[in-house]
Amino acid sequence: MVKSMTGFGRCETEIGGRAVTVEIKSVNHRYFEFSCRITRGYSFLEDKLKAFVNSKVARGKIDMFVSVGAADDTPSEVTVNHSLVSGYLRAMKEISDTYGVENDATVVSLSRFPDVFTVNKAKVNEEQLTADVLSVASVALDSFIAMREAEGVKMKADILSRAQTILSIVSDIEERSPQTVEEYENRLLDRIRQTLENLSVEIDEQRILTEVAVFADKVAVAEETVRLRSHFDQLSAFLSYDQPVGRKLDFIIQEMNREANTIGSKVQDATLAHKVVDIKSEIEKIREQVQNIE
Repeated sequence: MVKSMTGFGRCETEIGGRAVTVEIKSVNHRYFEFSCRITRGYSFLEDKLKAFVNSKVARGKIDMFVSVGAADDTPSEVTVNHSLVSGYLRAMKEISDTYGVENDATVVSLSRFPDVFTVNKAKVNEEQLTADVLSVASVALDSFIAMREAEGVKMKADILSRAQTILSIVSDIEERSPQTVEEYENRLLDRIRQTLENLSVEIDEQRILTEVAVFADKVAVAEETVRLRSHFDQLSAFLSYDQPVGRKLDFIIQEMNREANTIGSKVQDATLAHKVVDIKSEIEKIREQVQNIE
C-alpha cells in the first residue's frame, strides 16, 4: 500500500500508575531519520523507541515527543544540602553587615536558591517502564500509520489519474507524428515546384524520397513512446506493492522525464511541441507527489 511520508499520531493515557504521552509526526526525507525528545531521566528509552518505529516505518524525518510522569506510588526522599544553606546564610549576613540592609532570610526564600533540595527518587524498573511506554507508542504509531495510509490512497489516485492523462497525450502524439512526415513531404514538394516553376528542370523524386526518409527518421518518436508506456506500466505495478516504493517511483519518474525530453528534441511540429510540454508538466506534478511517498 502506498503511504505518505507525512503523518501524525498521538496517545495519552495512564499506565503503571504513570501518565504517559507519546506524540509522533513526520515529513518527507530521503532516508529514515529519527529524533526523540523525552522526559529527563528516561533517555534509556530512546534507542528502543527508535528501533520500534523503524520496524514499521521505512522513510521520513520522524520527530517523537515522549512525556513520562512520576508513578503515583513511587517514594521520593527530599534532602537538604546543609553546607550550601550555611553558605547562603553567611553570604546574606555579610551583605547585611556590609551594606546595612535588613537580613530578611526565610525558609521560603532559601528554598528558592539552586540545589538547596535534592530529590532522590526510587530506582525505576526500566524493563517494565519500557514495556509500558512502548505499548502507548504502539497506539500512537498505529494512528500515525493510518494517517499516512489514508494520505497515500489519495496520492495514488492522483498519480494514476495524471498517468492516464499523459498516456492519452502520448496516443495523440503517436497519431499525429506520421502526419508531420506527410506534411513535410508536401511542403518540400511545394517549395521545389515553386522554385523550379519557370525552369526546365525535372523533379528528382528519388532525392525527395530520400530527404523525406531522413526527416522521418529524425522525428520518429515510436521508440520513446513505447518506452514511456512501459514506464507507466512499471509505475502502476509499483503503486500496487505492499512495501515502500518511493525510491523506485522516483527513479521511474526520472526515466519518464528523460523520454519526454527526447521526444521534445525530435518533434518539428508546434502542435506536438505543445503536447510534450503538457506531458512534462504532468510528470512534474507526479514527481512532486512521489517525493512524499514512503
